[in-house]
Amino acid sequence: MYFESHDGTRIAYEDHGRGTPIVFVAGAMLPADMWEYQIPYFVERGYRCVAIDRRGHGRSDRPADGYGIDSTADDLAALLDHLDLTGVTLVGHSMGGAEIARCLARHGEDRVARAVFLSATLPLLKQTDDNPQGMPQAAFDGLVAAVRADRPKWLARQTQLYFTTHLGSDVSPEQMDVTYRQCLSTAPWAMLKTQEACFHADNRAALRGIGVPALVVHGDADFSAPVELTGRRTAELLPECTYLEYPAAGHGLYVSHAEQFNADLLKFVTD
Repeated sequence: MYFESHDGTRIAYEDHGRGTPIVFVAGAMLPADMWEYQIPYFVERGYRCVAIDRRGHGRSDRPADGYGIDSTADDLAALLDHLDLTGVTLVGHSMGGAEIARCLARHGEDRVARAVFLSATLPLLKQTDDNPQGMPQAAFDGLVAAVRADRPKWLARQTQLYFTTHLGSDVSPEQMDVTYRQCLSTAPWAMLKTQEACFHADNRAALRGIGVPALVVHGDADFSAPVELTGRRTAELLPECTYLEYPAAGHGLYVSHAEQFNADLLKFVTD
């Protein structure tokens, strides 16, 4: 299914089940398919599950622009309007979490009951004078250079760290290959622009202004979004927050720790 977003871009989404809506927002480089271990679980428990393909990802259009956080947050708001959803629990992984925070800041909370930030790239990744623990610009430039030089190689080298299989996570080689191919399916231009958007997006003020209950879930071995820079600081900024930190979990804990995350998310939405 598709809808037309704020600038005419055609955005794909999936819509399964009936009941209270949960909207899943994928991380950068990943399509809605990343939620395959969450959507059936919640549909079977009486929830309506909606998942969006970010522009440049999955089946959505691949425009030349519109990859900044404001624009992709507006895409999310347009989806909620298109389906006329209310009482929504928003669940965002990685960049998806940043988009949720910005969406709430830009469009308000009338449609939203709860927000879940899973391994989210919040509140600010970039090193600045008032964010000295962030990533230096030079380090980010090196990452971009590696992606541009050999994108498949760069993605392949992240896989083990992404799922923390070196720390004992039970993720099969086949599952790692599926995730690798999902990332490869994203438009190369979109990959570069979303990485840039994640690095520069400052959502500190947005987090402080969130008025709905929030759940923050993060792995203490997250290589992509180090917990001391992201998850713990996000929890400190949110006015009303439940914070859960998973030992030996990486960025891909929606797979590696799916059973635990599903149970924690279910508890949060039912509470």
